[in-house]
Amino acid sequence: MAGHSKWANIQHRKGRQDAARSKLFSKLAKEITVAAKMGDPDPEKNPRLRLAVKEAKAKSVPKDVIDRAIKKSLGGDAETYEEIRYEGYGPNGIALVVEAMTDNRNRTASNVRSYFTKSGGDLGQTGSVSFMFDRVGEIMYPASAGDADTVMMAAIEAGASDVQSDDEGHWIYCGDTDLNEVSTALEAELGESETAKLIWKPQAPTEISDLDTAQKLMKLIDTLEDDDDVQNVTGNFDLSEDVAAQF
Repeated sequence: MAGHSKWANIQHRKGRQDAARSKLFSKLAKEITVAAKMGDPDPEKNPRLRLAVKEAKAKSVPKDVIDRAIKKSLGGDAETYEEIRYEGYGPNGIALVVEAMTDNRNRTASNVRSYFTKSGGDLGQTGSVSFMFDRVGEIMYPASAGDADTVMMAAIEAGASDVQSDDEGHWIYCGDTDLNEVSTALEAELGESETAKLIWKPQAPTEISDLDTAQKLMKLIDTLEDDDDVQNVTGNFDLSEDVAAQF
């Protein structure tokens, strides 16, 4: 058990603050539509859809928006989105994985390449940085769910592989194919989690102690996340205590 990364905590708080943004709602709704279109429109029979709905609820997406996104998948006019992963290096050689969902591959590739280039980074080939990350399931509970030992025991019983706890909450990790099973088992013990999703988890994050580098990296990540086609951005880094305090 170890303390969670400072950057992840900042992201978590930022996610709460951004909950009212229509752009965020749109991205979450897109994931719901795609998940429903790929499988059963009933969340109880479709693990990916169930997790997408959970994530949307955690970000305060209204129920009618969620229902509309599911119904959209049933219509013949629903857009066809392609899931694409981009990999590259940002400022100071920090590895980044960018997950996109697009109906126009050329537009998205051009935009993402431009963002990397303008930041002084470099967009690489698929596989150029993903080997530095593990594809895992991440389940997040608030600190109020229980003390670290209680959550650790519940996670072990549920089949999780790792738990990281700090003052802000508990982050529970499991194999990518076990996410729905572990999440369901934990709900029986700890109640509903705040989020449960697949992520790219850095294996050995690079600590950033230079504020200028951190600001350039944050600007690139914000630019990428602001693109309508980009769903998630993950970096192989963490912030030093001093730099994190300034964010």
